[in-house]
Amino acid sequence: MKLPRRKFLHLATGAAVLPVLPHVASAQAYPSRPVRIVVGYAPGGGVDIAARLIGQWLSERLGQSFIVENRPGAATNIATESVVRAAPDGYTLLLATAANAVNATLYDKLNFDFARDIAPVASIIRVAVVMVVNPSLPARSVSEFIAYAKANPGKINMAGGGGGSPDHMAGELFKIETGVKIAYVPYRGLAPALGDLIGGQVQVVFSSVAAAIEFIKAGKLRALAVTTATRIETLPGIPAMGEFVPGYEATTWYGVGAPKNTPVEIVSRLNREINAALVDPAMKAKIRELGGSPLSGSPVDFGKLIAHDAEKWAKVILAANIKPE
Repeated sequence: MKLPRRKFLHLATGAAVLPVLPHVASAQAYPSRPVRIVVGYAPGGGVDIAARLIGQWLSERLGQSFIVENRPGAATNIATESVVRAAPDGYTLLLATAANAVNATLYDKLNFDFARDIAPVASIIRVAVVMVVNPSLPARSVSEFIAYAKANPGKINMAGGGGGSPDHMAGELFKIETGVKIAYVPYRGLAPALGDLIGGQVQVVFSSVAAAIEFIKAGKLRALAVTTATRIETLPGIPAMGEFVPGYEATTWYGVGAPKNTPVEIVSRLNREINAALVDPAMKAKIRELGGSPLSGSPVDFGKLIAHDAEKWAKVILAANIKPE
C-alpha cells in the first residue's frame, strides 16, 4: 500500500522522535536514585572535601543522595578507570583533577584515554600552589631565591609528594622557566615533605595552600609566592609567581566528569546546578578555605581546560624526563 506523501512524512517524523524519548524522559526524572561521586584520593584531603561539598549541594538541590566513594591508588587512575567502565547514565561521576591531564602523558599504558572516555561536566575549583622555604634560607623573595640557587648549585633540595604530583609539576616548571638546578626529593605525600622542610632536611616545597597555610601563619615556613597568575584572597600578602617569572602559572583544578555518552540533558543539568553552587556565598567561603577560587563554566569550557593542561604538562614531563613513582 502506498501512503500519501503527507501521511508518510508525519509517520517518519514520529519514528525519528521515538528513539530520543527515553533519553529525554530519563533526563527529566534524573536523579531517581543515589549517585556516586568517585574520588581518586583518600578521605580528608582537599579533593575529598571538594567532592563532599559539591555532593551535599547536589543532594539538597536534586533531592537524591550524592555519595562520595574514595578509590585511591595509582595516582587517580584506579578511580578514573572505574568511572570509564560505568554505565553512561549519570549515576556514576568522577571528581576529576589536574592529575588526570598530567597522567595522560606520565603513564605510557593506561586502559583508557581520559580526554576520549570521560565527558567533562563542570569545573569547580582552581587551587593555588605556594612556594615555601625554610625560614633559615637566606632568601626572602623569589628573586633572591633564584640568585641564591644559582650561586649555590647542589645546595638546595626540593621536596614533594611524588613524581607527577601537582607540587612536583609546579616545581619542575619553575626550574624550566628560571634555569635553576634543584634536586627533587620525592616523599609519600606532602605532609612528610613539609615536616622535613620545617626540620631543615630540605630547603623548598611547592605545596598546596591548604597543607601549608597553618605553618606559614605560625612562622615555621616562609611563603615566597603563589603559583596563580594573580594574588589570592587566602594569602593576599604573598606575591604571585608571575610578578617575578613572567607568564608562569601552575595551578591545579577540580571538576566533575562522567562516562562518555552520558545524555547531554543530564550533563547540562549537573553543570547548571554546580555553577549555581559556585556563586553561593557560603560555598565560596568554603572554597577559599581550601586555598581555591570558584571555577565556573560550561562543559565545553571544562573540556578546553583539560586539553590545555594536558598539552602544557606534557611538555614539562618530557623536558624534565619525569617518571611515575
